[in-house]
Amino acid sequence: MNKGLLLVRVVVGLLFIGHGLQKTLGWFGGQGLAKWTEDVAKLGLEPASFWAPLEAGAELAGGIMLVLGLFASVGAALIVADMLVAIVKVHAPKGLWSQQGGFEYNLVLIAILVAIGIMGPGLYSLERRLPFALPRPATFIVALVAAVLVSAAGFFL
Repeated sequence: MNKGLLLVRVVVGLLFIGHGLQKTLGWFGGQGLAKWTEDVAKLGLEPASFWAPLEAGAELAGGIMLVLGLFASVGAALIVADMLVAIVKVHAPKGLWSQQGGFEYNLVLIAILVAIGIMGPGLYSLERRLPFALPRPATFIVALVAAVLVSAAGFFL
């Protein structure tokens, strides 16, 4: 089980690191922060100059936490909140199925991230080396509530 969890953590984490780098630095065919900020403004999240780097940073930091297995429950929570915003702002109006641009893929990622958040990073992780154990699932739940509340502020401020 621990080897499987490591594989899932690293693959999902690396993909989100890639997304964060696309949005911040324009790497991997990405648009960079200036264009990403324009796109965030089009979604109605204002001030976009605040929300764009925060969102990209959540993907980047969350991905790093997953790959390293260090505070992975917090990283998973950051990315779940990010995916919820993507669903509400972009994908939900298009329905479930990804062929129509729906939220199917986001939902799969959320399920994976919730599982990691609840289980923790497993045996093969830096978190395992800490002199203390993070309480599970409490760490994930608290981080998720905080991340969702911050994300929700973008809809109401």
